[in-house]
Amino acid sequence: MSLDQDISLEELDEDLYERLNIKVDKGQEPLRVDVYLFNKLSNISRNKIQNIAKAGGIKVNNKAVKANYKIKAQDDLVVVMTKPEVEFELTPENIPLDIVYEDDFLLVIHKPAGMVVHPGYGNNNGTLVNALMYHFNNLPGNDERPGLIHRIDKDTSGLLVVAKEEYALTHLAKQFADHSIERKYVALVWGDFEEDEGTIEGNIGRHQRFRKIMDVYPEEDYGKHAITHYRVLERFGYVTLVECQLETGRTHQIRVHMQHIGHPLFNDSAYGGDRIVKGTIYSKYKQFVENCFKVMPRQALHARSLGFVHPDTGEKKYFESEIPEDFEGVLDKWRRYRKAQ
Repeated sequence: MSLDQDISLEELDEDLYERLNIKVDKGQEPLRVDVYLFNKLSNISRNKIQNIAKAGGIKVNNKAVKANYKIKAQDDLVVVMTKPEVEFELTPENIPLDIVYEDDFLLVIHKPAGMVVHPGYGNNNGTLVNALMYHFNNLPGNDERPGLIHRIDKDTSGLLVVAKEEYALTHLAKQFADHSIERKYVALVWGDFEEDEGTIEGNIGRHQRFRKIMDVYPEEDYGKHAITHYRVLERFGYVTLVECQLETGRTHQIRVHMQHIGHPLFNDSAYGGDRIVKGTIYSKYKQFVENCFKVMPRQALHARSLGFVHPDTGEKKYFESEIPEDFEGVLDKWRRYRKAQ
């Protein structure tokens, strides 16, 4: 079946497919589209790209093309491809887990910064899933992501709920789908806010040029609807500590929403927070910021609280975790800096 003839790109099941939007750079010399995409994309063979083209899954300027079509500068490419399957065996690993709560139906885990939640290309061991497979048998759900209902980024610390049996998985997944799960994060972001609280709305979708990051799009254009509420907790002048509550759970939601309104997360390399965004750049201040980056060599984001209805008892469960040591260390530095001004 040809993707071009029989399937609307907008109707594809996003669990099975991903849609890439690519704008060819200015100055690009004419080049076969399969060669261009092979050079542009990661973890994909040229043969697979050719098969995608054969199925009608590559469009240039809204027209399906063959693999030998030569793209040119400023062309608009749309590539529809199946999401990669895990091509390695998942191995249980004896990695300690910081379990905050556990019963017969679920467990709540505090994930440290630096741990990937589930295996993927380049991360097939040392993940939370590898640890879960070692400590628990027969977790429900996808074989690649047993027990998982949600995830947080590798360099974000904080709370995750994991289902231990099928009913709990279904019940918790529905709560996430209904946006009734309560999730609050703390984030240190660049800049000060005029208001004490606010709401950010904007569709979030894959960046059209850089696949590893997300971007915000107008509601009618592209991406998934996303809402983030924020509240100022502490002001330091050049940076601000905020609490963020999610209504939706999109990839990199807090990071991309804050960057979108001009407040990238402190030391977030993907969204421009790993440089001096606010403050006069002079030697002592620059050294101070660089020392903060060394204390917390990751984005300043922590999933602090998690609330949900227990699948078996119907009881409202609420959990809160302490801000990690590296995060507290940076906050202490900014508090001292603020007092010294």
